[in-house]
Order: sequence, then C-alpha cells, then structure tokens
Amino acid sequence: MVFDLKNGEAVTIDNFKGGEKYISAKMHFDGKNRILHGVLVSGATIGLHTHETNSEIIYFLKGKGKVLYDGEYETVEQGMCHYCPKGHSHSLINDSDEDLVFFAVVPEQ
Repeated sequence: MVFDLKNGEAVTIDNFKGGEKYISAKMHFDGKNRILHGVLVSGATIGLHTHETNSEIIYFLKGKGKVLYDGEYETVEQGMCHYCPKGHSHSLINDSDEDLVFFAVVPEQ
C-alpha cells in the first residue's frame, strides 16, 4: 500500500496530549496504526503521555529538540530516532528556534 503524505492535507492539533502550542501533521490512519509526518513549531510540545496499547517510533528529519522519556531528557536532532515501547511514557519538546520535523509510526500491539 502506498499513500502520499507529502501532498496530503495537514491537520493542526492544538495542545496535543496537553502540550504547548500546536502540532501540524499529515497522517494516514487505518483504524489501528498511525503513520504521520509532523511539524512541531518553535516552543511547542507534545504533552507527556504513556503508550498503553501501542508503541511509537519517531525519526527526526529536521531541527533539534528534546524527548522526555521515562523521566529522563534526551536531546534529539536530524537523523536520530526515538523509540517509546508499549508501557513507557514520553513527551516531545521543541526548545529550538526552528521547526522540529519528524516522521512517526504508532502501531497498535
């Protein structure tokens, strides 16, 4: 199956998972698994949340930021990958002056 995230329609989600500002994302969701291309603007965050029924893999395409993972901060930047297994908690933070652009996969388990 092929789908076009590049030319898809972006949705804006304010205060995603209780975070600051908003996330802009182009998504494919088949009712169980989510695949997305996201942009977190400067100063925006995705709030702390636990993956109870799924995991998440985030590959960073552009920019720099931080991940709060199980209570520890980790710096992320272009070319890095973050993995949050089922049962673990994380938050994504753009504390830079530029957009943090990423590709994420959230498979149900």
